[in-house]
Amino acid sequence: MKAYIFNIPDVVLLMTAAECLLLAIFHTILPKRGRDDGRLLTAFLLIIAVVSSLTLVLWNDQFTLSPWFEQSLVPYLLLSAQLLKGPAIYLYFSSLTKKSFALNRKHALHLIPVGLLILALAVLGVTSADLRHLSTGTASAPAEYAIEWIWDFACLVPFCYAIASLRLVRRYRKELQDEYSDFSEVELHWLSALTWGLLLSWGWTLLTHIVAKFSSSVVSDYMGIADNYVTFILINAFFAYSLTYAHQLLDTKPEESREPVSEDEPSEPAIAKVRNAMESERIYLKKNLNLEQFSERIDLPAKEVSSVINKHFGTNFFEFVNSYRVEAAKALLADPEKSDMTVLDVLLESGFNSKSAFHRFFSRLVGMSPTEYRKRAAAGTLDEDPTGS
Repeated sequence: MKAYIFNIPDVVLLMTAAECLLLAIFHTILPKRGRDDGRLLTAFLLIIAVVSSLTLVLWNDQFTLSPWFEQSLVPYLLLSAQLLKGPAIYLYFSSLTKKSFALNRKHALHLIPVGLLILALAVLGVTSADLRHLSTGTASAPAEYAIEWIWDFACLVPFCYAIASLRLVRRYRKELQDEYSDFSEVELHWLSALTWGLLLSWGWTLLTHIVAKFSSSVVSDYMGIADNYVTFILINAFFAYSLTYAHQLLDTKPEESREPVSEDEPSEPAIAKVRNAMESERIYLKKNLNLEQFSERIDLPAKEVSSVINKHFGTNFFEFVNSYRVEAAKALLADPEKSDMTVLDVLLESGFNSKSAFHRFFSRLVGMSPTEYRKRAAAGTLDEDPTGS
């Protein structure tokens, strides 16, 4: 009878490691855009390749390397890589969502958990055999507890970084709304989906580790196998996103440049300038208007304009500008002399450049679709409750 070296879960690990290596090589030869996102994604791919390949070495008895490497170095490399994947992906998201992001010495602080882990492994003298014995319950009690704590730490840290990445993407969406009147939701939706996928994947890894302490090895094995499949899918999703959408993300200003001018209420002259620009000059009709262009037009610092919009009008730049555009669209839709204009003509004339954004804003602020609004305006029933109650 033939003996199989690899089963299907092992093949998935091997494919993940091989694909990560190939994608990392491919990513290094892509044209650079002057940011660190390419290098950080490459680093993340290489780290996942190390985790997958060393996991295969650790648990596949028929796949052996040098005894010294397998017993002594594998625990250090495997658990260090497990910890490094969190900072790598967090810094990758930072490079995508922050203007002029560059690696600096402060980012070396992310290596502290790895240093602590290496120190703990060295003090305890942990080997690959200890890691295997932990899963079978044959390790001695003191060693077992210590190694369990190390595994807990190695699973928890990436999960915390996934949470931080999700918060980073949410903050980025808010920054876009503070600086732009138009931006594509597609790239943001995909970026959010990736961060949620990361959170669920690494949360599943943590859950698998916890369940393994209280359930049979069969259950934990199946959960671990599922984790390997999810990792394989996520790697492909990250690479596809980097090629398709990452370069389309808009830059936002550094955090320090968005701080309010003061804690006091904006001055009346500043409020008057902002209101005049919207109501008299109708600056909102300019497509792709952003905060910087707006501030230059009315000769006020961007931080002061932002303070007026946030504190006096109680909203962000995105909502502020598009609410005026909706009012302009309502006027066009209700004008009998403009009845020959299509809805597309109306949204473009109002300053919108996205059909989906126009319909979303209009329906939310008015309570009905643009077509329904035009029909009610023509019939003279706009004052009636749109719900019919």
